[in-house]
Amino acid sequence: MPERLQGAGVSPGIGAGPVRTVAGAVPEPDAGARHGGDAAAEKASALAALEAVAADLEARGAQAGELGNTSGMEVLGAQAMMARDPGLADGVSAKVDEGVAAARAVYEAFGVYREMLASAGEYLAARVSDLDDIRDRAVARLLGLPMPGIPESDEPFVLVARDLAPADTALLDPAKVVAFVTEQGGPTSHTAILARTMGVPAVVALPGATALADGTRVLVDGGAGTVQVDPDEAEVAAARGAATARASLLTEAAGPGATKDGHQVPLLANIGGPRDIEGALANGAEGVGLYRTEFLFLDRSEPPTDAEQEAAYRTVLEAFPEGRVVVRTLDAGADKPLAFLPPPGDEPNPALGERGLRMARSYPDVLRAQLAALARAAAGTTAKLEVMAPMVTDADEAASFAAECRTAGIEHPGVMIEVPAAALRAADLAAEVEFFSIGTNDLTQYACAADRQIGGLAAFQDPWRPAVLDLVAMTAGPAAEAGKSCGVCGEAAGDAVLACVLVGLGVTSLSMSAPSLPLVRAALARHTLAECRQAAAAARAARTAKDAKEFARVLLPYLSDLGL
Repeated sequence: MPERLQGAGVSPGIGAGPVRTVAGAVPEPDAGARHGGDAAAEKASALAALEAVAADLEARGAQAGELGNTSGMEVLGAQAMMARDPGLADGVSAKVDEGVAAARAVYEAFGVYREMLASAGEYLAARVSDLDDIRDRAVARLLGLPMPGIPESDEPFVLVARDLAPADTALLDPAKVVAFVTEQGGPTSHTAILARTMGVPAVVALPGATALADGTRVLVDGGAGTVQVDPDEAEVAAARGAATARASLLTEAAGPGATKDGHQVPLLANIGGPRDIEGALANGAEGVGLYRTEFLFLDRSEPPTDAEQEAAYRTVLEAFPEGRVVVRTLDAGADKPLAFLPPPGDEPNPALGERGLRMARSYPDVLRAQLAALARAAAGTTAKLEVMAPMVTDADEAASFAAECRTAGIEHPGVMIEVPAAALRAADLAAEVEFFSIGTNDLTQYACAADRQIGGLAAFQDPWRPAVLDLVAMTAGPAAEAGKSCGVCGEAAGDAVLACVLVGLGVTSLSMSAPSLPLVRAALARHTLAECRQAAAAARAARTAKDAKEFARVLLPYLSDLGL
């Protein structure tokens, strides 16, 4: 095995320790397994196992919430919803009626959903691993097998797995798990997002990761995406020394985001609700650049009340009395199905179907209720409320959404730029709204026709691709000409090197997971706007994502100060 393995770094930091691998997968139940004839009892066993799994996931979610891991709590809540899906229960029951034993009935019922998700693209393929985890937990209960999960260890270790289930990732103890490495996943998978939220170094999409033998000592660099096998003590000490020096430099970069020559670039936080406020403030967020309001609606059979919505929105607005709070309206559909908002019909590819604003147009009362709650929440507060719609395609949609906002009393409507068509015609949209926010995760996957959750396609899901940078520039330029702001709220904003390039492309604000804020602030503070523009031009002139990053780095000379 080579000394240094290369994957995709998704959560910066250094971790060194012995490898511990996740417990082996639950075996597939016998395809010919039949029950003894008592279908009612068999159904009861199967459904009880699914409910037990759902309850366990909810309990883990609550524990994650108590530990301050809001993202983990939300992900586990969504998994519990999957386990309790009525359609899944019907599928299990139908299999049992055919004589199939409970464990095999569960396995086959999940298989139907798995095929649908695996072919759906976008967010949904990431849910395949979530679905497999729920299936394996239910099957393990029915067969009396050990539950899959995190291994025990008396010493800090590096966790290695084919993939990590949210149920496990959400409860990782950073004092024990110093880093983790997976063969699958991508930069926008649940594993990656939770790792960044927790501040645990992580590398994903690393071929052959599970071939590392238990006990092998490795050095993980979550920024560079490397795993060094059997490092000597000097190498570990050097890596940790560099990390400590970088941490010291980060503490020196304080205050509002700005380039070295004073060009202001507000640095904002992506949040899922009030529980994320503390982390955002602790890392110096100047406001909120993406409030994912759909997390208020998940795991519910009916929408939150007007009072519940208003209270949640007001809490966030009051936390940033002098800043901006950019709220994304309900982004339902695709991987975020809501029980009270069923899709209008069967969708072969939900990621390209009725989601975001498209779903809202089918349920206008839900959107209007949300906008009204936001307007009431903002009354009497001093934060600047900006409200944006997801999955907007053209100027007519932008104009319609802006009209709905203004009818509700919201003065600053905007749209997310995630669909390439919207980027290509940004000038048309800029005439209708007050601001843009570029969602680089979706923009990249749609531009490259590559599912963002499939590890084998990670090379395509790279915002450094010159074509994606072109789309960013094509959005920021018309926004500036129209006197409108243009932020980035996708994961690309949290890449400290790419953040400098985005500013050079004309992006006016950056929003990211809270732990990424200090490093981005420090990188900007070391470079002038002219240097950022030169780096952006060089990156766009490249032919590959790899070259784009290398060309940009040459023109950003002080990155090495930060270990970049």
